[in-house]
Amino acid sequence: MLGALAALVAVVLVAAAVYAVTRLVRLAGAARDVLPFLSGGSPAEHAVSRFHVRWYTITMVFLAFDMEMVFMYPWTLVVAEVGTTAVVEMFAFLAVLVAGVWYARREGVFRWT
Repeated sequence: MLGALAALVAVVLVAAAVYAVTRLVRLAGAARDVLPFLSGGSPAEHAVSRFHVRWYTITMVFLAFDMEMVFMYPWTLVVAEVGTTAVVEMFAFLAVLVAGVWYARREGVFRWT
């Protein structure tokens, strides 16, 4: 309990120090007076404008493959030790991902027009 409390106090102190340092080194009023840098041109739309809904499905497909790589890197380290079981499990995992891509393709996620 004492260790968790000490860690919490340390996190709060570090966060307060970061805020204090940024307040000390920032330029006065710079954030309010300067437009975003866009090769000298004015921005055409707000920075947090909404994206078309089709980009969210493409993002989910990307994250699926990103997670695939997160699991494959450690797998490469243990495949020699574990043997055939690790290979079978990885191919089962890849089969689930291929089924997801097949479904996404069938639903038209990869059509850009």
